[in-house]
Amino acid sequence: MSVREAIANNLVTVLKSATTPLRIKHVTREPFDFDKLSNAQFPAILVASANENREDSTLGGSLSQRMATIQYDLVCFVKAKNIDTARNAIIETVEEALEADRKRGGNAIDTQITSIEVDDGSIEPVGGVIISVQILYSYTRGTT
Repeated sequence: MSVREAIANNLVTVLKSATTPLRIKHVTREPFDFDKLSNAQFPAILVASANENREDSTLGGSLSQRMATIQYDLVCFVKAKNIDTARNAIIETVEEALEADRKRGGNAIDTQITSIEVDDGSIEPVGGVIISVQILYSYTRGTT
């Protein structure tokens, strides 16, 4: 398994086990239609790989060390009477869960939340948040 794949799997595992201040009930890397989720499946998160930058960190042949910075967009959906409070709770839950292990189980060098975008209210009674997470990691070219 590649380091990139291990990091993505770690994100899903960590978010599935998050419970404070709320328990995230549905976490997946497969796109889904939030309109088709039952009330019991909220809050829900789609973990989506986004952009990645790579560069050599050592010189030499096919087994050189490389550094990569990958972005994941955590597309979060909440459903509650007070949507703004629910959005704030999922942001706090995600941040607390990711801060517990910024090295993603030993696969990364660092993890940082870089931006948070909130929906404009057009999907009410559901609220949406996109949390962008940047993860720095290294890998050896030529290995998986």
